[in-house]
Amino acid sequence: MSFNPLEQRGIPLDRQMRTWRELDVQPIDPDRCDPYTRCRIITMNGIEIEAVLFSHHMARHCPDQDVRRQLAQTRAVEAQQQKAVNWLLPGVASVLETTIAYEQVAVDLTAWVARMEPDPYLRQAYQFGLLEDFDHLYRYANLYEMIEHRKAEEIVQGLTEIMPGRPTKYHHRDPTDNVRDPYDRSRTDPLSKLHALTIMSAEQQTMNFYLNVGPQYMEPIARQLYQEIGLIEEEHVTHYESLVDPGETWWEQLVNHEYNECYLYHSFMEQEPDPKVKAVWELHLNMELEHLRIACDLMRRNDGREPEEVVAPELPNVLTFEPNKGYVRELLATQIDLTTLGTGYVREAHERFQAMQALLNDGDRPPSERVMEQHRDMFGREYRLETEGEHPMPSLRSHD
Repeated sequence: MSFNPLEQRGIPLDRQMRTWRELDVQPIDPDRCDPYTRCRIITMNGIEIEAVLFSHHMARHCPDQDVRRQLAQTRAVEAQQQKAVNWLLPGVASVLETTIAYEQVAVDLTAWVARMEPDPYLRQAYQFGLLEDFDHLYRYANLYEMIEHRKAEEIVQGLTEIMPGRPTKYHHRDPTDNVRDPYDRSRTDPLSKLHALTIMSAEQQTMNFYLNVGPQYMEPIARQLYQEIGLIEEEHVTHYESLVDPGETWWEQLVNHEYNECYLYHSFMEQEPDPKVKAVWELHLNMELEHLRIACDLMRRNDGREPEEVVAPELPNVLTFEPNKGYVRELLATQIDLTTLGTGYVREAHERFQAMQALLNDGDRPPSERVMEQHRDMFGREYRLETEGEHPMPSLRSHD
């Protein structure tokens, strides 16, 4: 059934602020919840944080006090939404458990977006990043067994495989080679705008999470691995944010942000099996419909354009968290040896790539390699979860 958020009316803004009691949501049970419920929570936390940060940046560049006050009002609600969403995560989960869930999000969210992306250049950008996050999941899963003596399959529950992707040591590139070509805002499919904003927001929150939690560990290898992968997540944010047309006006970007929130809350409400979490998605959707209406009015007054010129007349098919094992395996078999050169992709270790590798490693092995070595020393094997058979690349099959 089609759903046009431009025609819907949500909760009036002056009725959206919640009390402390209403914000005190009941967290999910990490031992009984659907793994994709946790993934949806992590995704929407990233989306809401991007909404708040974008609103702050827009306010800092806006000379109109009335607009700044309007942004402040909406932003205060977005900040409450972020707290309600993120506080759905259980306090009993360790940082590493949450980290593995973050990487499950990165794998299955990016895989779904890549499968649905109509633009081949944008699709390639998502496929490229996907194989790197897939490897991060594998490294963290081995660290998890080393430190907490538990297996990551308890978290991903067989929905996402855990095995080597593009080796993390090859993710360190010259910064100039992380910048992609942007889509053309006047010609691109509206769905492509939603995809770019969604993946950028999710990766940005992953970057923020790692740069904050990494120093909390005492184990040297854990601190080092978070530092290494945290730097790569910054590369990924550069990679994905550069896909967005910088010519989009502030008003256009504001409408895109609010429309995307409606899209995702609607998508997640449609598939959420946990009734308490589903109620949060439904409530926030009804709030976001009003935020979208306000953003559209601001664009009409300040940009002289109708929202239909920017966004789709109805929401696309719901974004779905689901297993993507066959798709990921196909990419592993065909794209694992890619790196970037300029705004394109190559299979050769070119001069800029080699220079960055030499500078960072300085004759040493990066933490992502040493964590595997320490795991093998401790257990006599590495940790994998290969539900669909051996690794598609013979060179990366387990020989333990």
